[in-house]
Amino acid sequence: MEGFDIRPITMDDAALIAERSGAYTSALLGFAKHSAEDVANYLRDPGFDPGTDGWVVLDADGEFAGSATAAANSDGSRLNLEVLSEIPAVAEWLLERAITRAEEAGRAAGHGEVVLSVGVIRQDEFMPEFVAAKGFAIATSIHRMRITFDGVVEPPPVPAGAVVRRGAFDDPSRRAAHAVLVEAFSTQRGADPRPYEEWAASRESRSTFDWSQLTTVGLDGQAVAVAECNDNFISTDNCGYIGRLAVVPQARGKGLAKFLLYDAFATDAAAGRAGTMLHVDSSNPTPAVGLYTSVGMRPDLISDIWRRTIQL
Repeated sequence: MEGFDIRPITMDDAALIAERSGAYTSALLGFAKHSAEDVANYLRDPGFDPGTDGWVVLDADGEFAGSATAAANSDGSRLNLEVLSEIPAVAEWLLERAITRAEEAGRAAGHGEVVLSVGVIRQDEFMPEFVAAKGFAIATSIHRMRITFDGVVEPPPVPAGAVVRRGAFDDPSRRAAHAVLVEAFSTQRGADPRPYEEWAASRESRSTFDWSQLTTVGLDGQAVAVAECNDNFISTDNCGYIGRLAVVPQARGKGLAKFLLYDAFATDAAAGRAGTMLHVDSSNPTPAVGLYTSVGMRPDLISDIWRRTIQL
């Protein structure tokens, strides 16, 4: 790309990318979409290789002009692409490069096709032009939900017959929680639960997570529900974050999801947080959006997910 220098992304770029992303999204939303910790966690994930899966573009003066990543799921059949630039030529080049990398990853994994996803904030009028021109179409939307506390939040009563386990400090408890996540999300398109070893390693790599933040609920001696929380939004919003909330199909309708939500609210409020946040896919086969609104959460950010399937 004439007039620009391109290099692989590195962990040292995390703060700069977070700053530029924050400026870009703040102009659209009035607040930053990502924290610096969130960006750093993404780049250090064991499933992401900065040397092959991310790029930074600099202008002739050595100033940041854009960045992009192409992060594959465990088997290389699905990739999430992120593109950040306000320069049309740079945004187009980065998107094309990310698509090429996705094709490479899919072929290397032996797939006949790959599914690519790009998230675009609904207020963004710049990026849709580029993703649509490359054959992407809107497939679903992700709602960032939030509840803001007004005073003390009382811990909820434990549902009848349920046993609550706070923290997952040994391998058996982590495997039990992981099994719940796999079963609960098995029917949700694009959820792609990671294999246990990869999932555990990814959690270990995050500066905003520790195993005390994983809560498991059991019925009849079997783990059936999980809330996996982290501190991704402490620095930007002073809010706790529920990264995953899962209840296996046979245990739904027993109030376990609401219990875990209210439990997280109480924990965050006691820690002095302003609120609790989470993300939900509007195409979730369970009535998840209705569940979250019923406990007082409201969307403060909606991103459309543009998808394209490429035959290899």
